[in-house]
Amino acid sequence: MRTSLTDRFDLAVPVVGAPMAGAAGGRLAAAISTSGALGMVGVGGGASPSWITEQGRAAAESGLAWGIGLLAWVLEAKPGQLDAVVDLAPPLVSVSYGSYARHVPILQQAGSAVATQVGTVDEARAAEQAGVDFIVARGGEGGGHGRNDVATLLLLQAVLDQVNVPVLAAGGIASPRGLAAVLAAGAAGAWVGTPFLACPEATVTEAARDLLVAASETDTSYGRVFDVGLRQAWPPEYGGRALRNQFFDQWVGRERELAEDEDAHAELIAAVERHDFEKAVIYAGQAVGLVRGLCAASDVVADFARASELLRHAASIPEDA
Repeated sequence: MRTSLTDRFDLAVPVVGAPMAGAAGGRLAAAISTSGALGMVGVGGGASPSWITEQGRAAAESGLAWGIGLLAWVLEAKPGQLDAVVDLAPPLVSVSYGSYARHVPILQQAGSAVATQVGTVDEARAAEQAGVDFIVARGGEGGGHGRNDVATLLLLQAVLDQVNVPVLAAGGIASPRGLAAVLAAGAAGAWVGTPFLACPEATVTEAARDLLVAASETDTSYGRVFDVGLRQAWPPEYGGRALRNQFFDQWVGRERELAEDEDAHAELIAAVERHDFEKAVIYAGQAVGLVRGLCAASDVVADFARASELLRHAASIPEDA
């Protein structure tokens, strides 16, 4: 499976492990990269430059391609995060969700390829104009934060028709069938998060893993409840998809009230600290229904590698069949 992604980073499998803040640290990134894909470290709002350096060095230990994901809206207040990434100069950096364009040349001058996640065709056009090396077309099925406007397959088709930059597909891709589908459509690879959440290398608690494995594709919800409850300053157009729970059901549609309810805020913070997932958030996409057990990151990547068999089979089907 050779694509512009595998050629650029010398990968065996055209998969990038999504930079999931709170779940994807250096250990998971290294495990994915060692297995033939490209692992990324997810940098959240609370990450310090020293933490970024520590996790980046762990991810780079294999000597293979790896990356870091930054949140553009966080960089406004924490430019030290960008400085730490520039010093590390990972092969791939993603900067998404906010005013990212001015960071693109800085990262490229440091030697990194730059990607950004988009949820509409207009965002894809803007990303190409900003000079990014890869566009990630993230559909509403995806876990964590992003737009919920367009589903992955439709978004991928539309973006591929509008830009010349290599495009990765994100959202709902959790098996070799999903990878084969987006490659056949013209994607350079898949940007995958949820299937790696249940890996032992991810920084996810055992209780959260058990819930992820037990969940079906209909057990997620999308909205701003957790951002409002935790007082996180995500741009409002980028809600989050997570496992639906009691706290979400209690407050969905009442976000303005939640923003002023300090007791609810304290309740949610306490739930996060004690890993009470009836209230605390577990970000995951609709692909969680395909996560059927705990397995190593290397096994997840090996499973994705079977997409090549599906593509060969499709190519062998007679045109008049």
